[in-house]
Amino acid sequence: MTRLRAMAVVGLCLVAGAAHAQTTGTGGGRGQRPPMTPEQQAAAAERRLAEQNAPRPIDGIDSVWMEELTWMEVRDAIKDGKSTALILTGGVESNGPHLATGKHNFILNVMGNAIARELGNALVAPIVTLEPGRPEGRVAPGSVFLSQDTYRAVLTDMATSLKSMGFSTVILMGDSGGNQAGMKAVADALETKYADDPARFIFIPEYYDYGSVQKMIKESGIPEQIEPGASQGSDGLHEEFGIDALMALYDPETIRLSQREKAGRATINGVPLLPLAKTLEMARKIVELRTKLTVDAIHKALAAK
Repeated sequence: MTRLRAMAVVGLCLVAGAAHAQTTGTGGGRGQRPPMTPEQQAAAAERRLAEQNAPRPIDGIDSVWMEELTWMEVRDAIKDGKSTALILTGGVESNGPHLATGKHNFILNVMGNAIARELGNALVAPIVTLEPGRPEGRVAPGSVFLSQDTYRAVLTDMATSLKSMGFSTVILMGDSGGNQAGMKAVADALETKYADDPARFIFIPEYYDYGSVQKMIKESGIPEQIEPGASQGSDGLHEEFGIDALMALYDPETIRLSQREKAGRATINGVPLLPLAKTLEMARKIVELRTKLTVDAIHKALAAK
């Protein structure tokens, strides 16, 4: 069943500076608080500690998505062994006439859930829904970009926040090609910065292995007209069967399947997308393959660390 989750663009409150309240007279300005006494500071610390250790008053839910959990559910998950946090990056970009611009983010909703559950000790941070690019100049309708500096700053702050809340391993993975270099740079920089800390920051390029997906599709007897490793096939679109299948697993409307059927365009690169059940069957096999490749790579990277 498709879940239309709210996908947060995390860390993008790019405020240049906070506005300071104007002070008037000698008694202090509106918006300013007098400094706390040592006694008040101690009392506030006790209250925070009591809140942090307070028992959860209701049952938790079964979700790997941090934004769907209460802070107490996240706290208790970490205490119970959820030591790994996943940072997933997608994008919003022009993808031709059939695909919704958020294709990478829809795919990450499917893959993030599968990978976290297979790992067993992971939660997923809010998806970074914008990718790095050139915001200035001509931008194709539907494409929204971050500068490289902003993109890397967001990833750095996210990863540091996850470390600070208690995760010992932060995994970075991207579903778009332009995301890869920035994620690797951030992971490497944080590894260096916290070299003496037990926390680890790891970039997993194996997640972005659509070549293996294309190979499996052909070996399954689906004759898609696309060269291995290419992002365009015989239809000349930035679209392929494996992408369409994963998006349809999230929601068939993201690939405009009903509209394409009416227009006689329910195919991609020579492969029919109908019947839908057959496409979704292949989508589940793709999820299984990508999950295995990714989880194996994570275990290998952790062993090397």
